[in-house]
Amino acid sequence: MRIPTKSLTSLFTLTGKPLARTLCTATETRTQKLERIADEIRDLTKLERYDYSVLWRHKMGLNKYGPAVSGLGPSAASGSGAGSGVEAKAAEKSAFDLKLEKYDAAAKIKIIKEVRTFTDLGLKEAKELVEKVPVVLKKGLTKEEADPILAKLKELGATVVLE
Repeated sequence: MRIPTKSLTSLFTLTGKPLARTLCTATETRTQKLERIADEIRDLTKLERYDYSVLWRHKMGLNKYGPAVSGLGPSAASGSGAGSGVEAKAAEKSAFDLKLEKYDAAAKIKIIKEVRTFTDLGLKEAKELVEKVPVVLKKGLTKEEADPILAKLKELGATVVLE
């Protein structure tokens, strides 16, 4: 992801002085400093706040879904070959996606109703989702959350897989 330098430069020059100089003075307390920072962030435009949030996540090593490189540092890369690969695979599969591959036409209405129960979608949205087969119905489920849904949809005549 490429962040435009012009946007980042404007973040560091909010008051005409470099940001690092405006944020730390010896005479103000920690609370005053935090209040002043919050006021400055509040006074930013919507675009500047977005740029700031992107910069903040970048500096903290976060992306949209959490830590950018969780456990893949130099020590993990030089692990013990196949053993570390098995461990990474086991740790990787803690979240599953529930995918509807096909269903019986006679059970379409029942499947739509069941999809509505675990997705909180309206009737129209659930119908459109089911008709887009193959489609991922729900992402990021744990094995315990996915099993009852999987069993219910299979009972209704759908072919469902966990990915």
